[in-house]
Amino acid sequence: MSGDGSAVVDAHEAVADPSRPDAVTRTVINRLIARGGTVATAESLTAGLVSASLAEVPGASAVLRGGVVSYATEVKTGVLGVPEDVVAEHGVVSEPVATAMATGVQERLGADFGVATTGVAGPAPVDDHPPGHVWVAVAGPDGVAARLLQLDGDRNEVRDATVVHALGLLLEQLD
Repeated sequence: MSGDGSAVVDAHEAVADPSRPDAVTRTVINRLIARGGTVATAESLTAGLVSASLAEVPGASAVLRGGVVSYATEVKTGVLGVPEDVVAEHGVVSEPVATAMATGVQERLGADFGVATTGVAGPAPVDDHPPGHVWVAVAGPDGVAARLLQLDGDRNEVRDATVVHALGLLLEQLD
């Protein structure tokens, strides 16, 4: 057990097991605090769940700059600065849009890291993308990393798993 009464769980194992999002989240917050780093989020299908997950951890206020819920394409382009031609060419559920969202929120909120999520939670496909087709991206001092996820489950399970995988990708960038 850790000092706060929770079981100690390897955060990398938790990414493979979405039932333990708290392990990943706590590890991310602790690593950001240790390095004096900050994070901001740009979220489409997760609609603020990544930020909310981070904010649940005591000490998050030292590292969490804020977040943008960008369900609408106009918010992606107008607030986050995703180029309209990128959306037109690739669609909103794409690697280029995810990376532009991550970079946009990093720059606009003045964070060391920007985390983005875009995809289809379900229940129906969107623009020929099936439920569970999700892109996560992290922009940081060393560039931008993105990952395509093919997640199973209902709408809530896809959204919850996306949070874990987005924070797992951030954790990889912090390592």
